Amino acid sequence: MNPSSEKVGSTIIKLECDALERWGKGDPSGFLEICAPDVVYFDPELDRRIDGLESLTRYYETIRGKVFFNRFELLNPVVQVVGDAAVLTFNYVSYVADGKTRPWNCTEVYRRSQNKWLIIQTHWSYTRSVRA
Repeated sequence: MNPSSEKVGSTIIKLECDALERWGKGDPSGFLEICAPDVVYFDPELDRRIDGLESLTRYYETIRGKVFFNRFELLNPVVQVVGDAAVLTFNYVSYVADGKTRPWNCTEVYRRSQNKWLIIQTHWSYTRSVRA
């Protein structure tokens, strides 16, 4: 990875971690603030894709204050940069109050617009194991 791609990778991972910190406290706004207006969202709990920031905001408002975890791990993150797009893939584990873990896979596609990285596609799926 060249130095420019490394810097983009660090920026993208920090954006994701900052949003996840807020998510774990019941606040989905961290993600809403880094999503583009044309974002699309896949979640294994939903029957269909959500199209657009307005629709995603409505969905997140139904779960605001209901999702909590004590800590999380972003495992095996990889950022692939192609021009003004970057794809972040990672395994994710959240640790909830009941002592259980919740393992996930995630892919986030970011687009650079006016020197700001915004999510244009997000896809979450369940996984059984995420340890490398």
